[in-house]
Amino acid sequence: MLTFTITPADHCRQAQSFLHNLLPAATRGYLQKLIKSGQLRLNGEPAQPETLLCLGDAVTLKESSKTAAFLGKGRSAVDILYEDDLLLIVNKEPGRSVHNTSEETGKDLVLFCEEYLVQRETPCKLRPVNRIDRGTSGAVILAKSPTAAGIMGRFIKETGLAKVYLAVVAGELPEGGEIDLPLEGKESLTRYRRLLQDDGAAVVAVWPVSGRTHQIRKHFSATGHPILGDRRYGGATVRGLGGHALHAFAVSFPHPQTTSPMTIHAPLPPGMLSLLEQVALGAWPQLLAELPLLSTDR
Repeated sequence: MLTFTITPADHCRQAQSFLHNLLPAATRGYLQKLIKSGQLRLNGEPAQPETLLCLGDAVTLKESSKTAAFLGKGRSAVDILYEDDLLLIVNKEPGRSVHNTSEETGKDLVLFCEEYLVQRETPCKLRPVNRIDRGTSGAVILAKSPTAAGIMGRFIKETGLAKVYLAVVAGELPEGGEIDLPLEGKESLTRYRRLLQDDGAAVVAVWPVSGRTHQIRKHFSATGHPILGDRRYGGATVRGLGGHALHAFAVSFPHPQTTSPMTIHAPLPPGMLSLLEQVALGAWPQLLAELPLLSTDR
């Protein structure tokens, strides 16, 4: 058996995502077979695709010549959180745009993922369903067909995606609250709950009820608690962060084909993990333990 111990980099990663990134050259059918046949196990028990992995968990995979061959090809260049015939959901790193503007250089997320799919010999044109800012990390949904994009687009317009973000903001905050402040001339509401407070910063879970441009960043800045790393809205520079201390941690929606509810989680990037550990200090284990309990319900 091959054994892997879950580190902070894979904390709150779903089992299907862990296997996908471990064996990126394998077909989805083969990966599904490994899970359905019980060859992927979590702490000794068969793992389900949506099961969240947590720090210290033991993941085992039955060893075979085929699995060994896939392992020898290295990890995926794209952090895939979920994939099927209609959707590709990826964990965007900070500093990469979903779509480049004319002033930006470098590969945007869509192009980066399309090139990866070509290299994997599964080429596909991708269409972003949701967008997060260049400096923000986390879950981005990409549709693989016009039909899937249309269904998801209508759902977002009519209902909106259920999301929860993690952020590190300046100053001291109450245990929870709402920021009700119009943006773009429209009503805008952000709910939050403080997860941890230190002398100069707070770690918060954030639920944007409305969906205005830069809403979370603008709302916390307007209340005197800018997000760390967000220089545009008054946040202090954080070395090694690569963007803002804002992460799209989970997103929930009905699948466009089955309408079954789905929740996809995105593990934290290295810079955000490092910052959280600095802020949390002795409360780091407790903070990590609370993350799997966060819901997208607002």
